Amino acid sequence: MEWLSVVGSFLLGLLVGALAKRILSAALILVALFITLMAFGYISHDQLVEFLRQIGMSAAKVAEWVVNLRNVVPYTSIAFIAGLILGFWKG
Repeated sequence: MEWLSVVGSFLLGLLVGALAKRILSAALILVALFITLMAFGYISHDQLVEFLRQIGMSAAKVAEWVVNLRNVVPYTSIAFIAGLILGFWKG
């Protein structure tokens, strides 16, 4: 039954890695979108600052949740780390 724990850790790492890659990709697309919108004058600097402030408040809530999740995820497992790398690379 030890192999089940290893496979579970690997799959969890794979999912977390794929999710992290998608979140990073979405963030980069949003940055490019805001730069483009500001360059063409569709939004002002003040609107961007207000939007980023609201995102910051939401990010603080997500960060709290992630800290609690850290106690559940087996991030010290080699299988998890391998799955995380593979998920981020291929995800």
